[in-house]
Amino acid sequence: MEQKLFERLDQGYDEMVEIRRYLHQYPELSFEEEETPAYIADYHRRLGHEVHTGVGGRGVTARLEGAHPGPVIALRADFDALPIQEETGLPFASKRDGVMHACGHDGHTAEMLVLAKALNQLQDELSGTIVFIHQHAEELAPGGAQAMIEDGCLDGVDVIFGTHLWATVPYGVMQYKDEAMMAAADSFDINIIGRGGHGATPHLTKDAIVIGSQLVTTIQQLVSRRIDPQESAVVSVGSFEAANAFNVIADQARLVGTVRTFNDDVRDSIEEELNRMTKGVCDSAGAEADFCYFRGYPAVVNHTREADFLASCAAEVPGVTETEYMKPQMTGEDFAYYLHHVKGSYFFTGAGHPEWEKTYPHHHPKFDIDERAMLIAAKILGKAVLDYEPA
Repeated sequence: MEQKLFERLDQGYDEMVEIRRYLHQYPELSFEEEETPAYIADYHRRLGHEVHTGVGGRGVTARLEGAHPGPVIALRADFDALPIQEETGLPFASKRDGVMHACGHDGHTAEMLVLAKALNQLQDELSGTIVFIHQHAEELAPGGAQAMIEDGCLDGVDVIFGTHLWATVPYGVMQYKDEAMMAAADSFDINIIGRGGHGATPHLTKDAIVIGSQLVTTIQQLVSRRIDPQESAVVSVGSFEAANAFNVIADQARLVGTVRTFNDDVRDSIEEELNRMTKGVCDSAGAEADFCYFRGYPAVVNHTREADFLASCAAEVPGVTETEYMKPQMTGEDFAYYLHHVKGSYFFTGAGHPEWEKTYPHHHPKFDIDERAMLIAAKILGKAVLDYEPA
């Protein structure tokens, strides 16, 4: 049956590309998706699958019952886009100003729809049930995964698998990892409240820019001097706002940034230390601060048996040149929530084209993928569906 599945996926590759390019032209932002979930639901309905829409808000699930008893296996693909103006110059570039599929979610959706079609054609030979989870709002916390889970998308599911087309990994390479694979992704927002004034009389002010600059410098010591060097953590200030005329000393400054961790104790410690540092720097300058810390997605922690299983599947898929045990990534993913409820694993499918002079990273206005990677991803997931047996 595996060979039959691979042949059907090969035959469906042109459709996969067509779907990906269509979705790429009409991207929709997180929590604003309307046309994309409708497109997905219609595709599954035409296959005769049991379809549920509005799952957790804007998510879609579809169910394919095999002819023989077996496990209930969920596959997940996300479909939201990013607030980025596309600069690829592709003939199928986004037709919506300021919105772009700059992370490969169009490819995730295309590969899963065509995989669903291929598996549907083998329904009489299939054992078990496949649940296709099409998730909205992966890019923007709190994300769509939690709401979809609360709405029952994992009810009765034994295991879940998912993949990310990863442009910075060469085409043909499958990367996997047991245990912690991707980091918890938090953010912080600090508003420093000083006392503004004339640029000629700084002694009468409490300069929010100077205070903010000192805080940025102090924050750099957090990981290097407060966190066990055997633990991984990142604290980055991504925005420093204090706009004024050239001769005005700022009364307020705003710092916004991100925190990435794997260990919950480290996560707690960084939140506490950030708050303490902010208060200390501002107190010493006679200023005040509003400190807000927002907990985003938890770390993606794969189950060892399922991660190893996916690697063994990939090793037998045509087109896969290497299965690579990867280092943990500091990027975040709300696939983490699914793994809190059922066994499963997430993996990367290399999507960097070998002939491209330059590969642009995810979330870049010139981001693109080697579309052939969609076929490899679909085959790995399809083989996992055929071969998986619960422990």
